[in-house]
Amino acid sequence: MNIQGKEKEKMTYDAIVVGSGISGGWAAKELCEKGLKVLMIERGRDIKHVEGYDTAMKNPWDFPHRGNMDSMAKEQYWASVRTGYTGREEHRNMFENDKENPYLEKKDRGFDWIRGYHVGGRSLMWGRQSYRWNERDFMANLEDGHGVDWPIRYKDLAPWYSYVENFIGVSGTKDGLDVLPDGDYQPGMEMNCVEKEFKARTAKKFGGRAVTIGRTAHLTAPTKIQTDLGRASCQFRNACMRGCPYGGYFSTQSGTLPAANKTGNLTLTTDKIVHQVIFDDEKGKAVGVKAIDQNTKEEYEYFAKIIFLNASSINSTWIMMQSKSKTHANGLGNDSDQLGRNIMDHHLAVGASGTFEGMEDMYYYGRRANGIYVPRFANWGSDKKRDFVRGFGYQGGASRASWGRGGQMDGFGADFKEEMTQLGPWSFNIGGFGETLPDANNRFTLSDQKDKWGLPVVQFDAGWGENALKMRVTMMNEAAEMLDAAGMKNINTYDDRSKNPGIGIHEMGTARMGRDAKTSVLNGNNQVWGASNVFVTDGSAMTSASCVNPSLTYMALTARAADFAVSELKKMNL
Repeated sequence: MNIQGKEKEKMTYDAIVVGSGISGGWAAKELCEKGLKVLMIERGRDIKHVEGYDTAMKNPWDFPHRGNMDSMAKEQYWASVRTGYTGREEHRNMFENDKENPYLEKKDRGFDWIRGYHVGGRSLMWGRQSYRWNERDFMANLEDGHGVDWPIRYKDLAPWYSYVENFIGVSGTKDGLDVLPDGDYQPGMEMNCVEKEFKARTAKKFGGRAVTIGRTAHLTAPTKIQTDLGRASCQFRNACMRGCPYGGYFSTQSGTLPAANKTGNLTLTTDKIVHQVIFDDEKGKAVGVKAIDQNTKEEYEYFAKIIFLNASSINSTWIMMQSKSKTHANGLGNDSDQLGRNIMDHHLAVGASGTFEGMEDMYYYGRRANGIYVPRFANWGSDKKRDFVRGFGYQGGASRASWGRGGQMDGFGADFKEEMTQLGPWSFNIGGFGETLPDANNRFTLSDQKDKWGLPVVQFDAGWGENALKMRVTMMNEAAEMLDAAGMKNINTYDDRSKNPGIGIHEMGTARMGRDAKTSVLNGNNQVWGASNVFVTDGSAMTSASCVNPSLTYMALTARAADFAVSELKKMNL
């Protein structure tokens, strides 16, 4: 397709943003608010805020299988089902049918690719835990020699963390910890009585080891900026993955999209699968993107001065791999051969649980969509030397069993029903999130197999490294020690090593930032080496993984890069 004249003019914008998830929404908002005419391209369907959340207000009995997985889900949503929760009826419509969108895995070297192809992407289903990285996180690769050095430091991102936090609304407490820097928070959610007891006993037993309430992107005291967008306080429904009609948690639909639309500068097009960046060898820069309509298979070309790739870690890199030209013969920005390599995720499904005796006269308010957080303590400060590098944190909390426990109990009749009207015992669980190291052997490539649009299918070759496996032993044992110190009984440990990378849905790497085009794909401003008007600010840009949830960092990187891009555009440098 060779579009010229007025037809090309109709398809030309100041900026193109590929993807509408957490980072794509931020790119569109920032560029629109700075006066650029922006085209946001989403490969999937549109989901409108409020009216598009089909299951948000349904009761358990409104679902044919009471919300559970059925045999169809296990067959068609096979990757999502591996998580144990994303295949449930109540929010299955938010996740992709893996049978319709296949990918390949090497034998015994797999990856669980959990996708959401629609407007808002996984910002509608994310876990909302919002933590800043600390200073050492940006220096870890340099300190221990794994991967390459980050081209930025904490101080470069700190003001952008604040900028993002104040817009999205993060509830939490300031704890004064170097390992978990404080941010700008709305009032934190309250721990329940058993969690407070756990916090106090942990601090006493382990020399001040911290326990805090999760820092989460839920509004507890909305600001005017947030209410003007139609957002309201979290309603403590804990039905977040269905989409929140109240805008109580941050998503593209509740935050960045309405902000971008307010400017009048945004054009959103859906059902268009971007598969290539068009690079003009004579001009020495990218001039647009190629896309295929997912329904009609019609081909499109769109043009712009700057391009932001925010299609998620795997898909942004997939696009770059197919973006070959005379200048970029190995894929866009891939002189280093690092495209697709260094896939990282947090390893999880390891920890301990127990029961707590006492406080039977106590309960809690609502269904808090949040838990406690135990920040990293391993290989930090005065901690003893470990047989692994980096560290981990814990997420979890205490709850009381309700009538649902009857499904796993023997009994029937009036006495059994009466028993189910009473609250059950307290239980406590903490599960670890461990940092994984960048490893060039953990990667994906483009296979010879084509999907129904004639595009190459991704093939993964990834696994957990020795460092992660050693870390898991400590993650499990220390979880049990903490529960024991807090007075828990019936403590059970677990370590499910059958889970593949990707199961944490925190995929990172594949187009990493760095200081040298010979060892990285992006520079310190998230620009593609050799294509300076192309920016990549989603998880693919990550150079290391830390052990905290990464989405807040994606958003901060995106806001920073957009500010730089517009500044450079005004200087005629792009």
